[in-house]
Amino acid sequence: MGRVVATVALVLSAVIASATAQTVPATPTGTAAAAPQDSTDSEARQRALVERINGSLSNIQTLVGDFVQVGPDGARTEGQFFIQKPGKVRFEYKPPSRVDVIADGQSVVVRDRKLATQDLYPLSQTPLRYLLSDRIDLGRDTNLVSVAVDDVFVTLVIEEKQFVGTNRLVLMFGAKDLQLRQWTVTDPQGYDTTVAVYNLDTKKKPDPDLFKINYDNPDLQNTR
Repeated sequence: MGRVVATVALVLSAVIASATAQTVPATPTGTAAAAPQDSTDSEARQRALVERINGSLSNIQTLVGDFVQVGPDGARTEGQFFIQKPGKVRFEYKPPSRVDVIADGQSVVVRDRKLATQDLYPLSQTPLRYLLSDRIDLGRDTNLVSVAVDDVFVTLVIEEKQFVGTNRLVLMFGAKDLQLRQWTVTDPQGYDTTVAVYNLDTKKKPDPDLFKINYDNPDLQNTR
């Protein structure tokens, strides 16, 4: 169940960069004397681009959409997600999956609808706390290791070290509108989980009941 939280968290917020993507900052191709200036300019462009993405993500207070998830074994699952900042999210997986992931601003639960059981995690101890905060600063709050740009996507690569190894998150944004399109999580064992998001609506207000967690009786947990 913890792997589900990591996938959703290092997620959020919607896979594979184009083969023609160019990494920023670019490797200098001029003379040795010009390299420091080229590097400085590239780093400035990178920072400006990340700041634009931070602003785009921070401006989103509510978000509703659909998602498709492809697991390490190629299994495909679909569902809907709902975000209400700060701190609230719900991922509803369609059958045959029986899982819901819900955050209410304090805790995150992974609920098994069939067994009526749920695993509980403090929101403050999951990466979801970054993605669901009012103000998002990827450069400050995460280990941002690279930025790549092409005509279709802006791709950010983030790494998070854990006791068992390193998770790698690849976030892909539309190059023109900087809207989150998809992401891929690679766990410490090297397994990839990819999530693509679509039908995004930033104006629709989710029902507050979607984010309620029944701490005493999972059987009574809100389902739809």
